[in-house]
Amino acid sequence: MKIKLNNVSKKVGIALSFLCMAACSENTISTVNTANDVKQSKPNVVIFYVDDLGYGDISSYGMTSTTTPNVDALAADGIRFTDAHSSAATCTPSRYSLLTGQFAFRNNAAILPGDAPLIIDHTKPTLPKMMKKAGYKTAVIGKWHLGLGVGQVDWNEAVMPGPIELGFDYSFLIPATGDRVPTVYLENHHVVGLDKNDPITVSYKERIGDRPVGTERPDLLKQTADLQHSATIVNGVSRIGWMAGGKSAEWVDEDFPFVFTDKAIEFIQQSKNEPFMLFFPFHDIHVPRSPNKMFAGKSGMGPRGDAILQMDWMTGQIVDELKKQGIYDNTLIIFSSDNGPVVDDGYFDQSVELIGDHDPSGGFRGGKYSAYESGTRVPMIVTYPDKLKNKGESDALISHIDFYKSLASLVGINLASGEAIDSQNVLPALLDSTKEARTEMLEESFTLALREGRWKYIAPFSGSTPDWLANKTAIENGLMNGAQLFDLDVDPSEQHNIVAKHPDIAKKLQQRIDELKALK
Repeated sequence: MKIKLNNVSKKVGIALSFLCMAACSENTISTVNTANDVKQSKPNVVIFYVDDLGYGDISSYGMTSTTTPNVDALAADGIRFTDAHSSAATCTPSRYSLLTGQFAFRNNAAILPGDAPLIIDHTKPTLPKMMKKAGYKTAVIGKWHLGLGVGQVDWNEAVMPGPIELGFDYSFLIPATGDRVPTVYLENHHVVGLDKNDPITVSYKERIGDRPVGTERPDLLKQTADLQHSATIVNGVSRIGWMAGGKSAEWVDEDFPFVFTDKAIEFIQQSKNEPFMLFFPFHDIHVPRSPNKMFAGKSGMGPRGDAILQMDWMTGQIVDELKKQGIYDNTLIIFSSDNGPVVDDGYFDQSVELIGDHDPSGGFRGGKYSAYESGTRVPMIVTYPDKLKNKGESDALISHIDFYKSLASLVGINLASGEAIDSQNVLPALLDSTKEARTEMLEESFTLALREGRWKYIAPFSGSTPDWLANKTAIENGLMNGAQLFDLDVDPSEQHNIVAKHPDIAKKLQQRIDELKALK
């Protein structure tokens, strides 16, 4: 199978070399050019974190069915990474690792129900707390799905702990995912637009309230769904879980692009005179895909393709605001995805029928949930006009878990012992397409895999988990059949398991996985 890679020509920008962050003052970093020393304010940081976007799902990475001009513009102005990875093949674990610098398995992090307690210990260090130490204003706007509160959340009162307790100065989010109740926005600690005379109650155990459900009223649905997604109907979409009350606070899915983008723009406008970090985790292109009429039917690939266009537009709006405020050149932008692609994920939205010859995985094997490369290998673009030394394409091996330690280096913060223990400082590679990064990398799915040089080793799956999805995915991927080993130099699409030919290599890599798991 041929891997589809669009080569972006490497462009050499004006050379501005990065000095050691130990020399930084609280509000400045030191840079140097060939002429003289220059002091500039600390860079803003914007992390665009798309949901379920595959390696091949944007045109600068090979998609030809439609185009993503705004994301492509970032690629042309920055570094396009070809071997960057989310830390896990599903969303909650990858978000957990990004914000903590630790592998999700250390906390048994897995996909959460909509009423789950906060999965990150708010008394421990986090990425936003670290950035605040460096004088940054911090915000998260978009999809959360890391749990809230301590269990048995009362959505009618202050919901805490949550993002604020983790170090975000401002948060505006959907609590879990678009396919899970409660279908409301949460701003800081409170549900937006709630009528206290119509309190919200949420259950994932039994039906509550008088809202229709998908299995009984399919005539009310915009798109039919599987049984897991066939509970409470809100805005013509059946969801996971049941919700009673809170009608005045219900979101409209088609409004997501404007609601989230406007909140991000407002935060940028309010924070433009101080260094800020904006974490912008999209809901798109996660199910249910309900693109606004601006984008519906425009991609030719059904709602999934339309959601990609919507995501691209949102990206462009926020980048345009950075430029309007005159701060784009001094902003480090990281654009990536929380895991690999999935086409049919519970809703029958014609994404399978209309996908045509488009390959969301870009030639790699697997996708969301998978231990194969497309489970975590995702598009990643970095722009930072003031500091990028060499633009273009980079094959550096990078995990999103590395953002924590890399940003600490960027802003001059020394981490405490035991903080972000699985993160590595790959800042040189983020700022220079010619620099290397990791030599080994752990990939999480329903088992663990290890990349080391040309080798990709997938540990056998025990099948001991009660999670039906884990077992289903493991069976589909052949993980019940024992360990797997691939030589990515000659077999990048992982078609030939050569573990029997190289048992010594498999043993060594399994031992290394065991060592990493035991690390404290």
